[in-house]
Amino acid sequence: MTRFLEFARVLALGAWVGAIVYFAAVVTRGAFAVLSSRDEAGLLVGFTLGGLHLMGLIAAAIFVAASVALTKSLRAFIEPAVLGVILMAALTIVSQSYVIPKMAVLRGEMGSVDATPASDHRRAEFDHLHTISVDLEGAVLLIGLAATYLAARKQDA
Repeated sequence: MTRFLEFARVLALGAWVGAIVYFAAVVTRGAFAVLSSRDEAGLLVGFTLGGLHLMGLIAAAIFVAASVALTKSLRAFIEPAVLGVILMAALTIVSQSYVIPKMAVLRGEMGSVDATPASDHRRAEFDHLHTISVDLEGAVLLIGLAATYLAARKQDA
């Protein structure tokens, strides 16, 4: 059972981090390169980001549950890798529950983000929220890489 729980931890975290890398390197670039407008690309990226977030939260739950089962104790919550995954989940929830819905409202008000002048207060707020969204995703990726390293290092010990 220990091997299965260790595998579950590695698979969950590796899948999440790998999906973030794929999203950033392939999905976003592809959407803006292939679709006919930046607005369509933004809608696709937003849609796929929602799926990535759901996957990430499921991965976080699996990672934390497997960690608790491995230690047979709530002391797992003080393990640095587990704390990192919990922080990743918290940042993901902030992005999905607060930042993205505000961006969606602004996108609806503007009709076309791309056609809205940068001087428009809605566009400025959208751009600000987009920066926050990118920063949150970047933080989740960096913390995920660190947590993966820590989790792998713990298995070697």
